[in-house]
Amino acid sequence: MSEGDAGDYVYDEETGEWLSPTDAASQSTGPEVVDAVGNVLADGDAVTLIKDLKVKGAGQTLKRGTLIKSIRLTGDAQEIDCKHEGIKGLVLRAEFVKKRSGSQ
Repeated sequence: MSEGDAGDYVYDEETGEWLSPTDAASQSTGPEVVDAVGNVLADGDAVTLIKDLKVKGAGQTLKRGTLIKSIRLTGDAQEIDCKHEGIKGLVLRAEFVKKRSGSQ
């Protein structure tokens, strides 16, 4: 690879190889996370709860239909990181949420 071509490639730390932009885009960055009905979730999506959930350690129950905005994927295919009023470090299982229509 010549010095002029270096900007066209991406270094993959896992494999230790230089990849073309098309190869880098086709590689998955982590497991695919799907909600209760099979919709693929992404960082920043809004979801709603499909059932009441007791939150351990918070002494609170999140009711069915509660909107959770701007989720983050954790790298685990079953868990998503969320923010909700009054609860720090909320992690929900993807099987208990449904992607909000109109979300990314």
